[in-house]
Amino acid sequence: MRDIVFTRQSGWIPNVIREDGELKLMLGAGADANHEPRTFTFSIGEAHLAVIREDLARHLLLWSAVLPLCDAAGTRGRLDENAAITLLDPVLLSTPADVDALFRRIRWDRSRLIAHGADIELLGRGQVCAAMCAATETPNEKRARKHHVNRRRTDRGAVLGPLDTALLKYTGQYLHGATVPRRMPDAVDPTLLPEVLRVIATAEQARAGMWIGRDPRRGKRATDKQDWERMAATVDAAVRRGHPELVDEAVRTVGFLMCSEAADRSRSSPVEDDAETAGDRAHSGGGARQRGLSFTDDKCVEKKWLPGSPRSAGAEFWEFVGDRSAADNEVFTIEDEEMGEGIQLHFYADSIARVTTLREGAGSGSDPEYRVEYSLVDGIGGYRNLVSTFVRGGCAALDHHGPWMSDAAEFERARRRRRGAQ
Repeated sequence: MRDIVFTRQSGWIPNVIREDGELKLMLGAGADANHEPRTFTFSIGEAHLAVIREDLARHLLLWSAVLPLCDAAGTRGRLDENAAITLLDPVLLSTPADVDALFRRIRWDRSRLIAHGADIELLGRGQVCAAMCAATETPNEKRARKHHVNRRRTDRGAVLGPLDTALLKYTGQYLHGATVPRRMPDAVDPTLLPEVLRVIATAEQARAGMWIGRDPRRGKRATDKQDWERMAATVDAAVRRGHPELVDEAVRTVGFLMCSEAADRSRSSPVEDDAETAGDRAHSGGGARQRGLSFTDDKCVEKKWLPGSPRSAGAEFWEFVGDRSAADNEVFTIEDEEMGEGIQLHFYADSIARVTTLREGAGSGSDPEYRVEYSLVDGIGGYRNLVSTFVRGGCAALDHHGPWMSDAAEFERARRRRRGAQ
């Protein structure tokens, strides 16, 4: 039987319950192996309950002191109840000086106190009781998060200037550096906004004409890592050259914004546009294909493309790859059965093979004869160029995209040399 004896307005501050006639403090902290919140309890006395009822600051200090014990319990361990109980008298019943001395000896959760209004400067001086004089029952998690990220910056030796801070706020990266950046002019001090926009304009000018394509090898919405890195490096260099006063974090957030926006535009563009962009880069020329093609993957799934289809062969093939590619499905083939030739893409090895039929099998006792040649491929852009070239001109059009090696052992040595050089 469990009854609530005392609770505060904020649901996360520990409650006092009576369980089977015994007073206990109950708090939620951490999560179990299934990511469900964990709940811990330990026994308290009537004198402790009286302080918890009347003194919000002491209640919060106790919570801060117990949280590290909950963290130590992990996802399935038991709370060290004896250690928790030994904190009760020193935190709730001792003099402020003794509480301050205790907090200099134990681990405690600083962010909980800051979220509930603790004076950060006094906490830093070890005066935890005085720091809690203006404690609030309702937490301000953003305040705690801001303090945490600023402490991490200080630990890294990073010192933000006003413009650095404004750029991080403009992109939404000031508190959460891993979130997708976006443009938030209202988050910036109006007096700094013109300077922020000048930095953004420098970055936009640097990325003009650049494109981040998609990478169907990693799924339908994945983008080309090499394109991303190329754009990031270009923007980084331009911003550092034009605004040398900015710290690394501010420069990176501007590049992150530019690349994220370009990647979003790529994901929202029709597949045909992406394929045609790659075809333009290939400069392969050629008119409309007059013969059908067959696409297959490593699971023997097949898809046909026929002349006159509303979408290009390249677009259909890369959509097939985006739908089917997986860690155990990284070999894709395009075959022109009428011409007796095809290409096989080995995504796991950054390589390609072109296969040409030299002689058809004449009967049950005669096998067809093929010429198989291998070449290394540089990223998804290289694959796109090769696919586009083959679709437009067949195996012969690939002659200038080599070198091509017919000796498999020689090719494997070349592949290992390149891997060792990377």
